[in-house]
Amino acid sequence: MIDFTALYDKHIDNLFAFGSRFTADREMIKDCIHDVFVKLYTKRESLSVVENIDSYLYVSLRNRINDEFRRNVRLCDSEINDSRMQAIVEEQEAHHEMVEKQQQLTASIQEYFHKLSPRQQQIINLYYVEQRKYDDICQIMGINYQSVRNLMHRSISRLREYASRTQIAV
Repeated sequence: MIDFTALYDKHIDNLFAFGSRFTADREMIKDCIHDVFVKLYTKRESLSVVENIDSYLYVSLRNRINDEFRRNVRLCDSEINDSRMQAIVEEQEAHHEMVEKQQQLTASIQEYFHKLSPRQQQIINLYYVEQRKYDDICQIMGINYQSVRNLMHRSISRLREYASRTQIAV
């Protein structure tokens, strides 16, 4: 079962920004967004499985705005251009895919990081997160310069090994 409140809260701002590209009438955009969600809720039993809810919501909003323009016959300064709208929808989809991939990559890297030994985690954290130089790391960890370089090399090699098992480039 779909949690419509969470779905609404997750998409309302992006849908509003999307609708703002076609009209300056904020109330009409809000009404159209609400209409899309009401229709989605009332027709939920008869709708087929939606593979990409983001795309479905953007296309539904675009169609609802078009319907509203036709009904009210009060077009904005320029007509809605289907090719422009398609490009915007594709841009939004690409952005969402990129964000999702970035989140997956971040989760994978965190998982690999936690598989490292505590000293390997410490050196990675000092070098990449705190942006410390090798000389500082020597003092903090109480080891010589070459040991820091060796430990860093082994840590990065281990991360690459974990990533290669799941085919993620590090």
